[in-house]
Parts: sequence; C-alpha cells; structure tokens
Amino acid sequence: MAPKSFLLACLLAFTLQFFFSPPVSSSASLLSTSKESSSMKDLIKLGEGCVSHPEDVSVVVRKGALYTATNDGWVKYFILHNETLVNWKHIDSQSLLGLTTTKEGDVVICDSKKGLFKVTEEGVKVLDPDVRFANDVIDASDGTLYFTVSSTKYTPADFYKDMAEGNPYGQLLKYDPKSNQTTVLQEGFYFANGVALSKDEDFVVVCESWKFRCRRYWLKGDRNGTLDTFAENLPGGPDNINLAPDGSFWIALIKMNQTGVKAIQNCREKWELLEAYPGLISLLLPMGSDAGARVVKVDGIDGKIIRDFNDPNATYLSFVTSAVEYNDNLFLASLQSNFIGVLPLHPLNTPKPLLATI
Repeated sequence: MAPKSFLLACLLAFTLQFFFSPPVSSSASLLSTSKESSSMKDLIKLGEGCVSHPEDVSVVVRKGALYTATNDGWVKYFILHNETLVNWKHIDSQSLLGLTTTKEGDVVICDSKKGLFKVTEEGVKVLDPDVRFANDVIDASDGTLYFTVSSTKYTPADFYKDMAEGNPYGQLLKYDPKSNQTTVLQEGFYFANGVALSKDEDFVVVCESWKFRCRRYWLKGDRNGTLDTFAENLPGGPDNINLAPDGSFWIALIKMNQTGVKAIQNCREKWELLEAYPGLISLLLPMGSDAGARVVKVDGIDGKIIRDFNDPNATYLSFVTSAVEYNDNLFLASLQSNFIGVLPLHPLNTPKPLLATI
C-alpha cells in the first residue's frame, strides 16, 4: 500500500487534471449545451410506478407493443394505442440488461450474470449459459443474434475497474439459431455496450463507452469482416443504440467526463487511489437520480449528430440508457426510473397517456 501522503498527492494531481485540464474535444462534456440541443421538458411518464429500473426498450411494430425488462425480473410490455401494461413473463434474475424483439414477437434478453435468454409465450429458454457480462443484443432478419460482452476480465459489479484500467476487453459475438452455436466476431472493444444493425443489415454498430465512440463491423461487401470508426467524440459515453425508421440511429449517452476518465486510466497508482477514495468513481461516472440525461440521433452513413435532446440537471429524467423511436415518439429507458419516458418528436397537442395494468 502506498503511503497516505503519496496518495493525497496523487489525489491532488488527479483533481487538478480533472477540473482544470482543457477538454479533449469541444463535444467531450455531457453538460455542455448547444443551439442544436433540445430540452426534455415535453417528457411524458408512461407506467410510472409500474416498471422498476428498465434498462432497455424494444418495439414489436405489428403488435404496437413496447417491451422492457426490469431489475426485479419482469418482462413487460405496453400496448401503446391504449397504454395498457401487461406483466408478461418473470425471470429469476436481477441482472437483465439489453433486449431485442424478434419478427415472431419473442424477446431475447442479455442477463449480465446468467447468459442469453429467449422469452416466448411458452416460457424462458437459455440460449447460451456460458457468456458472462452480456450487455445488448439485436436480432437480424434471418434470426441471427448479434450481441456484446462488455468485459471478459471484470464482472458487472466491477465494471468501474474496467473503466479505470482502460484496456479493451469487450467483444462482439454472433449466435446462430440453426446450430445453436456462439462465435466471437471481434474482440478489442473498450467496454462494448449497445449494438444495432443498419437498415440494410450490411453492418453492425457497437458502442464503446470508455472511448466515447461507436465502431462499425461490416457484415457484407468488400469490407466484410472489417472494423472501422462510425461515430467519435460523442458528448458522453454511448450506452444502448437503436435503429430509427429513417435509417439513422438513436444513442443514449452516459454522463462522463472524458478528461477525468483519461486521467484515472493514466494514473500509475489508480488502484490504491480508488481503494482509498472510492468516491472518485461517482465523479467520473455519476449514476444517481441527479445524473444528467442525453440522447442523440446520428446519421446512418457518417455517424454525425443530427438531433440532440439534453437534460443536464436531470430535471425530467436521469441516466437514460436506451432510446427507441416509434410513431413519432422517442421511448426512453433509465436504470434510475420507475417509468418509461415518452418524448414526442413533434410535441404540439400531444395527449398525456393513461395506463391500465393487466
């Protein structure tokens, strides 16, 4: 253990770098606002008090239903035309994260501790019990599942250690429903988080939270099997990503300070410092009810931001983890909420939804 005086010196140096170093880029701070940013003041709370800390949302268009999984193990869905909430299936788990809906109307869910699950009317099936720290999943038109593993070294409880170490332990994987086999497509992601397919399914986008960027893995054409950068210098750590109807993408952003993240990653005594001053983590990655919320829409070709919703002081919603567009509304999930946020994309004369539970 390093001497306390030395740790205090490290803490002082870290604090000076954290608060007084210039930002890496003009877009690096989540708290920064711009003329292009829109408020979340028109947010509607759907199902308030009936969903516990939902991490992700997905829509089955033919049913007009919005699915989510909560931290008390419930898979629920809203029938959106009348705002009815259905408590559908229960899983013995408190570690459900990203999910996707299939063309058959089933749900595939990442359980960060127990693997990849498929939920149908008949019940729950484990697709792959061996993966750990599965984070998000997307279903292709042929039934292939693409999903991320955030870290092959650290557990979900120790995710902050993955951030502090700053090495690429994330993966992109593919599950083949015909062979029931999982293969690793690409390694070397800095905390692989959300995943989404392009409109033509010629590439898949993977969010790298600790690098404030998204990478693109090509599935077709001359670039098949190669990786490039899709979006970078995002104004927050990208969490989940979802395809929009027009072929662009919505990305939920985690409030982080890029300068602070780089400072702790470059600190030689980082482990002793974090052990002595665990409160540093909340400075780097606020996750409480006061954590700001931000969602951006990026172009489906060049990854440039084309729309931006920002609630830096968590006035209406905090810590957004997923955003899905459907029927001119943006549906928002948050690990800090007990509702699904509904943000009208064209807010004039939008009625407030009611709720019935069955």
